[in-house]
Amino acid sequence: MERDFFDEAPCSSIAVDSIIRMGTAGVIWGSCVGPFDANKLGLTGIARASLVAKLVGQYGLHWGFFAAIFSFTHCGIQRYRGKKDWVNTFTAGVAAGAAFGAGTRNWKQVAGVTGLVCTLYHFAENSRSV
Repeated sequence: MERDFFDEAPCSSIAVDSIIRMGTAGVIWGSCVGPFDANKLGLTGIARASLVAKLVGQYGLHWGFFAAIFSFTHCGIQRYRGKKDWVNTFTAGVAAGAAFGAGTRNWKQVAGVTGLVCTLYHFAENSRSV
């Protein structure tokens, strides 16, 4: 019988792992979208490099922040409830969406949609493994 890493590791380790992975994905996304936005704005030289660097850091930070909240909440709820089900994923998605969308006018909508998307991902992931 194989042991699951997420059952053995502390929630803080899982959160750090998620931050590194998603932060890296955000940096890659920012390095792809940054030059596109710079072209759209017609920037060249130092202004272009500055915008690309700003977007790389911004996307990396945002994606890492979302991953930290989601994974830490998901792990904590799963350990508290003692169950591995969609409720953990939905709750963690709503919490991360609410924190991430707190600066927007419709943060409740952002939280709900994030919870829904995370739950749909959970169902898709579990349908493959069965």
